[in-house]
Amino acid sequence: MADVIDYKIHGDDMQLVEIELDPGEAVRAEVGAMMFMDEDIEMQTTTGGGMWKGFKRMVTGESFFITTFLNNGRGKKHVAFGAPYPGKIIPLDLTKLGGTFLCQKDAFLCAAQGIEIEVAFTRKMGAGLFGGEGFILQRLEGDGLAFIHAGGTIIRKPLGVGQTLRVDTGCLVAFAPSVSYDIQFIGGFKNALFGGEGIFLAKLTGPGPVYLQSLPFSRLADRIFAAARFKQVGERGGVAGIGGGLLGGLLGGDKSF
Repeated sequence: MADVIDYKIHGDDMQLVEIELDPGEAVRAEVGAMMFMDEDIEMQTTTGGGMWKGFKRMVTGESFFITTFLNNGRGKKHVAFGAPYPGKIIPLDLTKLGGTFLCQKDAFLCAAQGIEIEVAFTRKMGAGLFGGEGFILQRLEGDGLAFIHAGGTIIRKPLGVGQTLRVDTGCLVAFAPSVSYDIQFIGGFKNALFGGEGIFLAKLTGPGPVYLQSLPFSRLADRIFAAARFKQVGERGGVAGIGGGLLGGLLGGDKSF
């Protein structure tokens, strides 16, 4: 049975979650996520249940080790964990969600002691090959609170029985195991070449809740890389090798007259 913890989420775009622990309570978190902690909180970094547990976390994109933060004091103590990039922290009460929830790789931030992080594989070959996140998802199991992180703005879409939603594969964050997950080809020559949205969409069929993100980290990273590359080319040669940094900067929006 998972520890019953209290929490508060601070911030807007770069959030952190502050956990309040009673004496003897603990929270588990991804290595490197801790921001601050009170005195009398003891850190215990382990594989979280043996080599196999650590390996399974590595497969889902997390680190081999996981850190437990245990309140060894007499009163209430606090520990906080920061989000790795701009977005939102989503609290998941697994007790109200049937004890299990599926999420994308790297989504896990922290959870009450007693929550297990397992590997989940997509059921169909197409979903694995073209689903954006590959074959592997994270499965959170237990009867307490878990916290995941996603980019941009987060929306929760409850799907009814048989209700279908088509989603950009990178924008899917988490969903209930009762939701059927498959990949659908968009179709059409011009859509495939010039649509700009990819040629495959995730097809989700209810019942159950689905969480979506407006800014997948991969999309953010692509934009940063493209901007950096354009700036570098502009600084070296400008337009047709003339003007260098001035013209390159003007076209890139970094300089003005």
